[in-house]
Amino acid sequence: MNLKFTLKICVFFAVTSLLSIALQAQEAKLPTKWTIDAATAKVPFPDYPRPQLQRKDWLNLNGSWEYVGGKNAPSALAPRQVIEFPGRAEKILVPYCPESFLSGIERKQEINMWYKREFEIPANWKGKKIIAHFDGVDHNATIFVNGKLAGRHSGAYDAFGFDITSLLKNGSNTLIVAVYDPNDGKAPSGKNGPRGDYTFSSGIWQSVWLEPVANTHIEQIRITPDVENKRLILSAKATSGQIEAIAFEGKKAISEVKGVAGEPLILPINQPRLWSPADPFLYDLKIVLKDKNGRVTDEIMSYFGMRDIRLGKVNGVVRPLLNGKFEMQVGLLDQGYWPDGILTAPTEEALKSDLEFTKNAGFNLIRKHMKTEPKRFYYLADKMGILVWQDMPAMWYQNEDTLKNRSVFRKELKAIMDDLYNAPSIISWVPFNENWGAFDVKEITAWVKKYDPSRLVNGNSGFNNNPGYQQPLGDPGNGDFVDTHIYIGPNGASQPDGKRAASLGEYGGIGLFVRGHMWPVENNAYGYEPTVNALTDRYVLLMQQVEQLMLYKGLSTAVYTQTTDVEHEINGLLTYDRKVEKMDVKRVKEINHAVIESGRTLNTAEKK
Repeated sequence: MNLKFTLKICVFFAVTSLLSIALQAQEAKLPTKWTIDAATAKVPFPDYPRPQLQRKDWLNLNGSWEYVGGKNAPSALAPRQVIEFPGRAEKILVPYCPESFLSGIERKQEINMWYKREFEIPANWKGKKIIAHFDGVDHNATIFVNGKLAGRHSGAYDAFGFDITSLLKNGSNTLIVAVYDPNDGKAPSGKNGPRGDYTFSSGIWQSVWLEPVANTHIEQIRITPDVENKRLILSAKATSGQIEAIAFEGKKAISEVKGVAGEPLILPINQPRLWSPADPFLYDLKIVLKDKNGRVTDEIMSYFGMRDIRLGKVNGVVRPLLNGKFEMQVGLLDQGYWPDGILTAPTEEALKSDLEFTKNAGFNLIRKHMKTEPKRFYYLADKMGILVWQDMPAMWYQNEDTLKNRSVFRKELKAIMDDLYNAPSIISWVPFNENWGAFDVKEITAWVKKYDPSRLVNGNSGFNNNPGYQQPLGDPGNGDFVDTHIYIGPNGASQPDGKRAASLGEYGGIGLFVRGHMWPVENNAYGYEPTVNALTDRYVLLMQQVEQLMLYKGLSTAVYTQTTDVEHEINGLLTYDRKVEKMDVKRVKEINHAVIESGRTLNTAEKK
């Protein structure tokens, strides 16, 4: 036996041993090909989590934490002091929610959750301000460092952070996170709420990390491409100082601007290379903060895409125009659920694989449905050239204690928009879906459009559908889309109304049973086909009908349900474990490209 072979055997048994330890108390209901890597990772999601405001130094706190949860856990709702952790506390793998297999807990709906881990500050961070970042905690989080309160945050889907410098000590420090999530539908919770379809989730579900910064540093950036005027509008928030920003095309500096922190700065982008699904070009952006003496106090790297999205008329029909031209939006409803991680993908490679599949199958759009994703997801969409509609996760009980509950929704909607604002791939916000938890739809649609005029707004996607427990609010009559959901469809889709484009926000939903690759519940869909070939034939037929609606009825977007199976739903192009392609992807790509190309001919026809 040679040395190389011996080493391979040793590695195999080491990995197997680690996996058996991680999974000894449970067994994955439906493992993915990334489950083992995720379960045995010492530090899950090791890449820098914020690509558009990136610094060199940081410390990843993902991994094994002590955990106290379950029905007898002490209340974690805005506690004033920490609890004592038992000597043999459970271990949880962060950032997977405690309801998931990968967390190592896998209990049904945790409400009171306590997390604890030790950490040390690297010696070369001395004299720096230390920020503790939390990219996603559901829903009410209270942060303690060395037993002292660092801060509180409510909201499941936006990132937040606290300056913990004054609470630190030399050597080992203790971070405790208390999380309370009633999951009662009175705050945005999407599909994992009390009227949602899938497994509840709660607690920490995105990365936790530390970062050293100067006392005066760049706290936030806001990037707006202005293609019409060949410029980028940039704002870099800091308590004081001067900003210098340089835009790069490859390694070549093409534009530079100086100004006061917090004020809008203009970078001319002459002859901009426009971002699109066909050419998703990204410019690099370097931003430097200097004090009044000219000393550099902070430096970050970022990126941006020059693209324009607005409504316009093509042959007299109102349509969404990307960089001045109509591009038929052929999309997938993307729910982002996983059998092993629930709301959290097992690894970044897994997250990337869904996007790669979407692109390779010829789709140019995803509708990110009822949830958000880590910022690296949007970075991948930016790089690959995939358009994104971003849904606001629904709340469910908007008519109880309206002053409080509706205020929570508005606050968290704004927070999500702020958090994801810089991603060029996001071209539309979707505040409401099928009247779920809907209220003041017309007013909120108008507010979203005013708050972010650089994007389109689909106020109530699928307004023709309605949950039985409330009165339908229907079509708000404003925003940029008139949008119906038709299952199986597509006939019956919306038509443009003279001021808004027509959208088929959901259709399809046809299922295929794949033995051995289904969630262990009763599986269902809107319709069924018996084989891969039959399902592919049906999809091709639906897309031919979509093309007819596009050419002759003014349809501009069509979002098929859905990327993958999700728990009981078996209407995905992929099985829930992502191991089986349920359609002939080559034929899917061919028909998708054919319809998109057919749509482009409308631009040419108008010029004649």
